[in-house]
Amino acid sequence: MAGQVNSSALRVALLGCGVVGSAVARLLSEHAEDMCARVGVPLQIVGIAVRRAGRDRSDAGVDPALFTTDADDLVTRADLVVEVIGGIEPARSLILRAMAHGASVVTANKALLAQDGPTLYAAAARNGVDLYYEAAVAGAIPLLRPLRESLAGDEVRQVLGIVNGTTNYILDKMDRTGAGFDDALEQAQALGYAEADPTADVEGFDAAAKAAILASIAFHSRVAGQDVHREGITEVTSADVAAAREMDCVIKLLAICERVDDGISVRVHPAMIPRSHPLAGVGDAFNAVFVEADAAGQLMFYGRGAGGDPTASAVLGDLVAVARHRVAGGVGPGESSYADLPVRPMGEALTRYHISLEVADRPGVLARVAAAFADHDVSIETVRQRLVPADESRPESGASLVIVTHTASDAALSGTVEALHTLDVVREVTSVMRVEGA
Repeated sequence: MAGQVNSSALRVALLGCGVVGSAVARLLSEHAEDMCARVGVPLQIVGIAVRRAGRDRSDAGVDPALFTTDADDLVTRADLVVEVIGGIEPARSLILRAMAHGASVVTANKALLAQDGPTLYAAAARNGVDLYYEAAVAGAIPLLRPLRESLAGDEVRQVLGIVNGTTNYILDKMDRTGAGFDDALEQAQALGYAEADPTADVEGFDAAAKAAILASIAFHSRVAGQDVHREGITEVTSADVAAAREMDCVIKLLAICERVDDGISVRVHPAMIPRSHPLAGVGDAFNAVFVEADAAGQLMFYGRGAGGDPTASAVLGDLVAVARHRVAGGVGPGESSYADLPVRPMGEALTRYHISLEVADRPGVLARVAAAFADHDVSIETVRQRLVPADESRPESGASLVIVTHTASDAALSGTVEALHTLDVVREVTSVMRVEGA
């Protein structure tokens, strides 16, 4: 019962009782005996902080007496604090207050970690407590701990992944059914995969925060959300999806973290990838992350990246880990930022482009287009051309060009596209898409 704390138990404070929080509370109650056996002592919830006390939360399956609106007091009465409120404030202040009172913290708050992770890491180190956050990236998929611990003796070269289930569902729907972006988004919202305001997902903010966390761990350097080059999927059209299909590719929103010479490249954007690539077959709202390391080679992590129970699974895994540390009298690994590698500008990233053009149908056009690529030191890999007959909207016949480049810097490729826009023989640059994984 609330208020009757087992003297041998570790006291757990839960901040938030939404989809994830209620799943955490329910699973802690259902698996109490197993948790006790795994940790060595019972884990007992001493309070659940909520914004509104009077709301009906009978479906959470916990003692109503545990609910409180006084989160400031609650975090001072706990050994372990689970934060699933989300957002920056009051989550940050509550986490710092909990740590100052000696509590280890488990959080799923990717936005906070990407914006102000170093402050939280420093507070954890200063107070001798743990800060664990496996649930912040890719839900139930065990990813951060393998990067931080299992690959600690290796050199990670690349982390390439689908880390947002909403956008993956939308792009998968567009590929499989031919639906447009708006229709696919509407279906995602109807199924609960997308919020009423889907901006964080479709504009890439969610994936960028996760990319910052992945890059920070993989490359032992501090990477913030604002360091990540970000592009969303709102401009991806049915024509882009069809063009990818013609190349035997699919379009995915990718988080790409790479070691480059004296720094790292971290970016989020839609890209074509070959259907033969392991990530191409990741459908629906699933997540998958492809990791390449010097000694381990290529690894892939796959599973559900969101949802109450999957995310709660990751939270509880962290909770068991930090509870064991508390029982043993120690802490787990903290922040590793010794490498201090700079994040290189997007213009220096090496990639390939798929460019579709509508051009005039007359001699010398292809030579002028090719010259624009040559002027920017961009090599063309393939060119496909087809005639576009005249119609009511176009009194003159034209041609459609589809050009795929070899690898070049993003700045050179972007400069090439700008130059194409200025050519009088180019009627329209209809599509520009990066190509990855080939």
